[in-house]
Parts: sequence; C-alpha cells; structure tokens
Amino acid sequence: MVWVAATIALVAVGTVRAAGWLFVLCLLAAAVTGTLALTGGRSPLGMLVGATLPPAATVRALPWAVRGLQARKSSTSGVPIGRVLTSLAISAGLLTLFGLLFSSADAVFADLVTGLLPDVSSVGVPDWLARLLLIGGGLLGGAFLVSRPPDLEGLHPKTPRTAHRLEWTLPLGMLVALFTVFVLVQLTVLFGGAGHVLRTAGLTYAQYARGGFWQLLAVTALTLLVIAVAARRAPKVTRADRLLVRVLLGALTALSLVIVASALYRMQVYTDAYGATRLRLVVATIELWLGLLFVLVGVAVVRLRADWLPRLVIGTAVLALLGLALVNPDRLIAERNVDRYLQTGRVDIDYLSGLSEDAVPALVRLPEPMRGCALRQLATELPRDGLWGTNLGRERARPDLEEVQGAAALMDCSVLRGW
Repeated sequence: MVWVAATIALVAVGTVRAAGWLFVLCLLAAAVTGTLALTGGRSPLGMLVGATLPPAATVRALPWAVRGLQARKSSTSGVPIGRVLTSLAISAGLLTLFGLLFSSADAVFADLVTGLLPDVSSVGVPDWLARLLLIGGGLLGGAFLVSRPPDLEGLHPKTPRTAHRLEWTLPLGMLVALFTVFVLVQLTVLFGGAGHVLRTAGLTYAQYARGGFWQLLAVTALTLLVIAVAARRAPKVTRADRLLVRVLLGALTALSLVIVASALYRMQVYTDAYGATRLRLVVATIELWLGLLFVLVGVAVVRLRADWLPRLVIGTAVLALLGLALVNPDRLIAERNVDRYLQTGRVDIDYLSGLSEDAVPALVRLPEPMRGCALRQLATELPRDGLWGTNLGRERARPDLEEVQGAAALMDCSVLRGW
C-alpha cells in the first residue's frame, strides 16, 4: 500500500505542477513504484526481477483475459457478456443523443462536454488510440499480476565467499586514509573562504566549484558501491571482526558525508556565480539524497544488518522527487534568478523564458521590458486546458499571462540577450 500511495502521489504531480520535465521524472519513478506495488520483492534481486515482470505480464494477460471472457460467456450464473455489451451500446447512444441536445441548448455545458470528449481530428485520434493501448495494456497486465502474484521473497543473491581480514582491511584502510587527506583539504576550502582558493588554485571561485563538483558526485556514488561490496565480503564471526567492520566502514561513511557537503557547497557557489538552473537544482537534490543514503548506510554499519536498506533506497529517492515537486522547482529557479538580477543586474532572459508556467509568479517581479520578454513565450503558447488537461500551475499563471499576452507579442527582446 505504501508503493501504491507513492505511485498515486507521483502521477498527481502532473495536475499540480506545469513543469513537463518534472512530470516525466515522476512518471518514470511511478513506473518503478507501481511495479513494486504489483510484484513486491524486498531484496535487490527480487526487485530487479519484479521490474521485468509487467511487460511480460501484459503479453501473458491477453490469453488469460480471453479465457476469462469465454468462461463468463459460457457461465449460467450472472449476466451474459452479450447483454453487457448491448447495455453499454444503448448507454452510449443515449448519452450521445441527449448530450448533443444539451450542448446546443447551453454554451457553458457545450464547453464542458468539449473538454470531456477526446480529439477526433486526424492528429488526435492516433494519440488517443496510443494512450488507450498503453494504459489498457498496463491495467490488463496489472490485473494479471494481482490475480497471480509472483513469489519473489525467496530471491536473494548467493552469499559470496568471505574474504580474509587482510584482503579487505588493507584496501579499505588505504582508501580511508586517502579520504581523510582529501577531507582535510576540503575543510580548509570550506573555512578558508574565496581568498584561500584564489591563492592556492589560481582559479576563480566559480571555476573551482564547477571543475570539481562532477568528480565529487562520481566519488560519492562509487563509495556507496565500495561500502556495499565490503559489507558483504567482510567476515563478521568474531567480535574483533565486527568491530573492524564498524570502524572502517563507519569512518568511510562519515568521511563521505563531508565530501557530500563539499559537493553541495561547490554547487551553491556555482549557482551564486552563474544563476540557478534545472540541472543544478536536480544535481543538488541528488547530492542531498546521497547524503541521506550515507546516513542510512551508517545505521546499517552500526547494526551490521541491511536487509531493509534496498527498499529505503527507492523509498528515499521517491521522497526526494516528491520533495522537489513540493518546493516548485521552476518557481524556485525563477525566484533565485530574479533576486540575483535585483542584486547584480545580470539575468539570462532566454533561459527564464523557457521555464514553465510555474515560474510566472516570480517572473512578474522583473521590471519591463524584461518582464514581458520573459513571459512572451509562455503567453503566446498558453494552452486552453480542458478537463483532462487541468493543471493548477497553469491556472494560477493564466491571469498574469493573459494580461501581457497582447503587448508581449510586439516586444523586441533581441537587445536583452546576453544580459
């Protein structure tokens, strides 16, 4: 039920936020959580196998559904399938007849019906058919998995050969020493300020931040892999073995948290120098999520048990994505850039004009002509949403966009490029 609730929350983001890129990320995550809701699985191998079942279940569900319909048709109990189809056809005919009459009698009701009905144009029909096949196939495969749930509880990877103490303590100890030296350097950067960076690295602060962030992100992800392998291979028979595992892996986890903080600090410096963007916000969110993972890994190291960790990895990733949707990323980006413009006089109008309608409440704070240029593309492309496309972000932005719609189309914004 937790995965079901997560799936519903992720899909609901498309009704609240207008940012298409965020909805795509939420749909991808919803596919994962929906799969876990249908198939279960607790171990990494069980969840991986479960992820491959829905496509196969959709194919296997076709003969299963045909057999069910045939059994329903030949059954003497209940209503025959032919009568059900006849009743549906009569219902559709009555709704069409009276719906057309009511639509011709009232314009407001006609707009409501138009929003409910699918687009029957040459472009709209293939689109609706594709949606019908995709959603119908997914629901059919889900029904098949619910009726015949797979047994994934027994799927666990084989226990690897336990390594000798020297085999894992030597490389891990050297890695901890390397991490310690790097963390000491990062502490001098964090507390030394921009003057220390300029004197020692010969770079601007923004160049220093941009040059090392992606490497630190890779180090953070690889460290999680190293800790996972070491935790599985390290012996834990004696008390000394368990103490050694806790000390080395705990030290590596704590040092990794400092590296995560350093990467976040670099991204903050980079954002202050060049402005906020979607990529920078997403990467910062990923770093925060990795930091939370290291905290969970630290708990697992202390307890020497991590059977709950794989589910929490996915669960915390979903929470991070929902948290990103909660803070309204496009509006947050616009607010950061508008504040930066008010302080420094520098702003990238081309980038801001490509944000979604979620950013409009922040963009209206810009003075003219930048305000009109930032809103021009959104104002000219503002869709008229029907019932199926209702979106809270667009509805909130609609009054501001309609206000500038006519004037913004006549503006010459070429002189503002490069600000």
